[in-house]
Amino acid sequence: MADVPAFTPRQRQQLRQWQEQLQAARSWHGALPVALLQRCWLRLEAVPLQGLAARLRPDGSGEAPELVRWRELLEQGISDWQAQELCWEEFGAEACHEALRRFWASQQQGDHGWTLTTYLELVRNYRRRFEEQRPRPLPLLVLARSGAPGSEPHRLVWLESGAVRDDRPMRHTCA
Repeated sequence: MADVPAFTPRQRQQLRQWQEQLQAARSWHGALPVALLQRCWLRLEAVPLQGLAARLRPDGSGEAPELVRWRELLEQGISDWQAQELCWEEFGAEACHEALRRFWASQQQGDHGWTLTTYLELVRNYRRRFEEQRPRPLPLLVLARSGAPGSEPHRLVWLESGAVRDDRPMRHTCA
């Protein structure tokens, strides 16, 4: 429970409503809630799972076919240079350069660890927990602080029933 942030009374009520909505769901669907917490502004909102990728765009630059193929070749024991040449032959040098440029631009800009892989993992885990756990936990994404370096990741917390308690005081959360 140490990972569960403290909430205002209003936020606790919102979380309980979203947890009730999740428990009442008869089947898995895209309108199930995902809670997002912006710590600096103490802003809490629910986004339907089907709208999460639009609200918080995952970085897919590392999943470009050119880069995926290059990593596959390296795993097969092919040298960096040979793998690059093979990718140039397969995709064209310009396409490979563009994939690398997008990847490095994304790395500089920072995605706070919110990649296509982490997004798909959240969806997969949400569905598995929805189907297997009772009561069902609510996913809460604690967003990295605005202006924080890209190395500070968004943090996923699964709110179990009863995890949102009234006895934890609010404190300054942006420092």
